[in-house]
Amino acid sequence: MTPRTALGALHIGALMFGLTGVFGKLAAASPAVIVFGRAAFAVLALALFARFASNTRWQKLDAVDWRRLLLSGLLLAGHWVSFFIAVKVAGVAIATLGFASFPAFTVILEGLIFRERIRANEILLVVLVSVGLVLVTPDFDLASGATTGLLWAVGSGLLFALLSLTNRASSGRIPPVQAALCQNVVVALCLLPVAAPQLSEVRTIDWLWIGLLGIFCTGVAHSLFVASLAVIKARTAAVVFALEPVYGITMAWLLFDENPTLRMLIGGALIIVAIVVSSRLSGGSSKKAVAAEAASH
Repeated sequence: MTPRTALGALHIGALMFGLTGVFGKLAAASPAVIVFGRAAFAVLALALFARFASNTRWQKLDAVDWRRLLLSGLLLAGHWVSFFIAVKVAGVAIATLGFASFPAFTVILEGLIFRERIRANEILLVVLVSVGLVLVTPDFDLASGATTGLLWAVGSGLLFALLSLTNRASSGRIPPVQAALCQNVVVALCLLPVAAPQLSEVRTIDWLWIGLLGIFCTGVAHSLFVASLAVIKARTAAVVFALEPVYGITMAWLLFDENPTLRMLIGGALIIVAIVVSSRLSGGSSKKAVAAEAASH
């Protein structure tokens, strides 16, 4: 893979991640069914990638590795369920922007958990996200679907930040594809008891959307990130990954006529700038850490 094709693969991966909310809205199934199906299809796609990719290695896991994978799988399940609830309640655009608050949570949690001093540029990041979320919120009435959906999306961002920190702690030891595969198995097993009674009622067309969500927006997208990181710098990958909300909101505008207001556009721009700033702040992150974060979405 040349640097040019690797960069193209990164953008395709980011586009697929951005389509997550779109397929979630198209599927007329409950968030539990969507997440179960997504995880099940992702396991199949990642298993095929691991089987045929020549550079994929499989690490023997210790007890501490299994505990971390179990924890990260539970966090991933919560992150996905809360995100799809937000999509159903408030639409793709608000759900995507609310989730995009995760860099601010990452900065705050790193300071609290690892006792690291928060720098001035990281405070700016938190401020940008906070102001952006205020602008994105149509009103502050909890009875409003948009406000409730945004809160679910912000909760999804918080869980994603916790998940990213958990993945980074183990990214030096567990290969990204193996970690993603194990996490998706945990997600599927967690949601199976809730989703099982509803599976017979899922329409064929909804299985199509869920299959595309699991195969392309999870398995293929993550595999493209892993493959491209062989020739692309981690910082470049992180910045491209930050374009995901742009792709998601654009597709929602084209497909569902979710026309954002000027205030929402300004708020979204601030949040996206914060994501890019976060990517540059983490420019020293390893490729394994970036791949681990990509696997979480």
